[in-house]
Amino acid sequence: MPQFNTVNLLDYTLIALYFGVIIWVGFYAAKQNKTTDEYFKGGGRIPWVIAGLSNWVSGYSAFMFVAAAGFTYLHGIGAVVLFTSAAWAYLAGYFVFGIRWRRARIQSPLQFLSRRYSPSTTYFYSITAIIPQIVAIGQGLYILCIFISTALGFNERTFDLGLITLTGFQLSIILTGTVMVVYSVIGGLWAAVLSDTVQAVIITIMTIIVFPVSYIYLGGEGGLWNGFIRLLNEAPEGYFTLTGNAANPWFLFSYAINIILGYNVAWAIVQRYISVPKESDTRKMALLCAVLSIVGPLLWILPVMASRIIFPNIETLWPSFAVPAEASFVSLALLLLPHGMIGFVVSAILSATLGQANDAFNWLAATLTKDIYVPAHRRIARSDPSEKRQLLVGRTTMLVVGVLGIAVALYIPKLGGAFEFALQFYSLTAAFMMPVALGILYTRTPWWSGIASCSAAIGIALLLMALGVWGEVPFVRNMLSESIVATIVFFGSSLWYKPDDPRNASIREFKRDLQTPTVDEIHFDRSGMKVYRLIGTICFIFGGVLLTCIFVPSTDLAPASINFVAGMMLTLLGAGIFILTRDRSHPSEEN
Repeated sequence: MPQFNTVNLLDYTLIALYFGVIIWVGFYAAKQNKTTDEYFKGGGRIPWVIAGLSNWVSGYSAFMFVAAAGFTYLHGIGAVVLFTSAAWAYLAGYFVFGIRWRRARIQSPLQFLSRRYSPSTTYFYSITAIIPQIVAIGQGLYILCIFISTALGFNERTFDLGLITLTGFQLSIILTGTVMVVYSVIGGLWAAVLSDTVQAVIITIMTIIVFPVSYIYLGGEGGLWNGFIRLLNEAPEGYFTLTGNAANPWFLFSYAINIILGYNVAWAIVQRYISVPKESDTRKMALLCAVLSIVGPLLWILPVMASRIIFPNIETLWPSFAVPAEASFVSLALLLLPHGMIGFVVSAILSATLGQANDAFNWLAATLTKDIYVPAHRRIARSDPSEKRQLLVGRTTMLVVGVLGIAVALYIPKLGGAFEFALQFYSLTAAFMMPVALGILYTRTPWWSGIASCSAAIGIALLLMALGVWGEVPFVRNMLSESIVATIVFFGSSLWYKPDDPRNASIREFKRDLQTPTVDEIHFDRSGMKVYRLIGTICFIFGGVLLTCIFVPSTDLAPASINFVAGMMLTLLGAGIFILTRDRSHPSEEN
């Protein structure tokens, strides 16, 4: 039985420090938000590097280090095919979607639906998207807390709080969910992208450390290279060939559709594309994400593959898990990392999922405020609500959505493991994204085509589900049926498109905007430099803490020198950021 390093006071201190930094980021971001435009889209002033890192890391969450890790442990090389596929999706953003979203000239993601289709389409999407998004937030927290409660060692414990008694799993959901709600309500999109950038730094450093350490341990006296040789020689038969879903062409085709939609027309991604200052920044952002989406996943996929040899009988280590393989990455961390870095890893997984959940209810709050509340107030009061009132409604909406997400996480069932649940959930919601992708590429369909296309896709998916058709492959069934039906209905509706119909006036205007480059104001924005220096400061904080951890007791298997290496990497990164931004800062420049 491996001797895991359980979380101790030092690790809890580092986790608490992370919580404090994230809330501090939220208050810093609040200073940027004087209008709803700044609250929901960063005022269009978010630097492309920050937006790109935020965009990339929004694809990360505990899902990658729990559910996807479980898939990797079981199926091997197929994980590389699946989990690096975001790179090709981001290239589609580079060539096609990024500039189109920038030219859409929208303030909130769902405003696209009003411009491309009709205000009634926005209402339709807003109402039908509420429940799926709340479930998505709850799912993210649920998967996260499988990791958190296990790493902290209180998954099976109970806590008597007087009025109620909670399990460690439930308590972790409430605490992490509360932090998520607080910093998001305070800071808006600025808080989201800044915290996402912190998460990108943490995840990158953490995976760079775990990767070589895993193979050095596996290689024993033979070192790193011998670890790779052992994996090649001792891996189960078929581990380096495509098996299971990764060998199913229909699954791969369905997965490709899902990835293209998820990384180009998901509302949280749209927010990043409309938040940068220039059209050219969207392409830089997408290219950065494409590169990171190849390198980043390999840094956690390869260690998890090594864990198949290190923990050949992982079900005996985690018998209470529905899918014990989903604990493979956390097992590596608890076995091979010293105290300090363990807290750092928990913070990394925590931060990634918080950022993804924050993205979800940030855009939902933006939509309910800008596209539901403002038009309703305009019709009833014959005037627009004040910016102060809109900010209040936006923050209140975020609070309500976040609390409901926590409630869902407390009750979400363990159906077939986190990976299977996520696949089925996202395949059912793909119907909402098909008309978005089609609508921004082709504009000669009538105002009602979005509702018709989405409704038909949802209808066929629910019908096939009720009839039990292809019940053994629900993800493929949902993705293919929804995509085919949505596409047929969408392009079929073009037969009823009449350019001179007054109800299509907004569509004609939208088409002209897509063909017209935006006017970029070329000026030096010192606020961007302040943002970079904030990230540099956070690197110094975390780096300094890890450098001091060199003095904590450690073991030969998990030496404190690992803390020193991570601390130096963060400190050097922080110093580099300050050097690069100092030369471009000039006190005489105006914001």
